[in-house]
Amino acid sequence: MGIVKEFKEFAVKGNMLDMAVGIIIGGAFGKIITSLVNDVLMPPLGLLLGKVDFSNLKAILQKGQEAITEGEAVVQPAVSEVAINYGVFIQTVFDFLIVALCIFFVIKAMNNLKKKEETAPAAPPPPPEDIELLKEIRDLLKK
Repeated sequence: MGIVKEFKEFAVKGNMLDMAVGIIIGGAFGKIITSLVNDVLMPPLGLLLGKVDFSNLKAILQKGQEAITEGEAVVQPAVSEVAINYGVFIQTVFDFLIVALCIFFVIKAMNNLKKKEETAPAAPPPPPEDIELLKEIRDLLKK
């Protein structure tokens, strides 16, 4: 019964709701970052790197073959190509590094904004009324 009670407290506190909202916002933010990388950053980088596209690199283990037909009859069925697509992996790693760099700069900018807000000193609060009265009494006693 302890686990059920703990789960109920966890769910009622709103942790699950916060987590769900975070996942949904993270997914949406992921789409924004992916679009930023694919549509804004990669075209100039591709142009700069000489239009290099790693996704076509692969090691072919078995060549594919088209089907051989005689009229409507299939004499030999098509054979799919078997290949290790290491270029797709390289492209994915490259995309990840660009995304990580973008997120780093966004977080760095956010942290700089927070630091500016924190460094602005707030005016000290006025002393309580009883302290003011005590200061007045002290000043009168000195006279």
